[in-house]
Amino acid sequence: MRRRFSRKVSPSVIKELDAFPKVPDVCVQTSISGGTVSLFTFTLIAVLAIGEFSFFQESWIQYNYQVDTNISSKLQVNLDITVAMLCDFVGADMVDQTEARVGESGDLQYEPTCFELTEKEKAWQRIVDSRDPPNACRIHGSLKLNKVAGNLHIMAGKPYQFSFGHAHVLASKDPTVYNFSHRIDHLSFGALSPGLIHPLDGTEKITQSNMHMFQYFLVVVPTEINTFKFSSNTHQYSVTEKGKELTGKRKRHEIPGILLKYDISSLKILMSERGMPTSQFLIRLCGIIGGIFTTAGLLHNLCGFIINLLCC
Repeated sequence: MRRRFSRKVSPSVIKELDAFPKVPDVCVQTSISGGTVSLFTFTLIAVLAIGEFSFFQESWIQYNYQVDTNISSKLQVNLDITVAMLCDFVGADMVDQTEARVGESGDLQYEPTCFELTEKEKAWQRIVDSRDPPNACRIHGSLKLNKVAGNLHIMAGKPYQFSFGHAHVLASKDPTVYNFSHRIDHLSFGALSPGLIHPLDGTEKITQSNMHMFQYFLVVVPTEINTFKFSSNTHQYSVTEKGKELTGKRKRHEIPGILLKYDISSLKILMSERGMPTSQFLIRLCGIIGGIFTTAGLLHNLCGFIINLLCC
């Protein structure tokens, strides 16, 4: 015995299950006002959609702060400074608060050069084609330090380590050969990262006195950079400078030279590149399209109702 339910379901039965009302084509009335509103609506949707897509492609930098817990790592110092003295008469070394001394022979390179630059060289801040005899010393290189506060000394004489401590042994006792006019081509801490601006890069100090002391006080801040293209752990710093011309009655700790004192901040800066998520972009785009359609329909009906009320 056949079951009556075994017969095939006709398409007309499926159409009857459609719960959404359909307006017959004969009931649709076109008008100039309706076409104008539709054109304006589609134009506004296109403009806002393009603007939203442009904003979706953009990104911004978000800054956060946290305590730096990485205290066992080493701190890299990158130095490139030119002093207006012959390399035989000047020396550089670094001492941190743990009394660890770095910057001895082999850690920093001493290169004879010329202090005065030509117009082309001033633009690039590098010595490229000078024919004058060397009258300055370029000290450059990178050092690995303990992650604690320390000092950089650039003074007359080469640094040597003795049983009682370290000292600078003078190659000449004639003070007229001393000239601590200098140019800092580059000074940074940590790994080199594109886009970071270092405050002392391009700094030039000129003095007419051979007994002049230049002091720089730096606060080094650990910085973690995360972008869509690269990630880097580096350091930024702020600087305060002070210069003083010494006299014969100078204090014991006041000696001519270039003294750089740095301190490490306990806070770490987190720089992260952020952008709009795709899900948020789609939600905003749907809100724009639906909102404009709904608002345009309401305004069109309201305007039509008011016109009919006034005219009829």
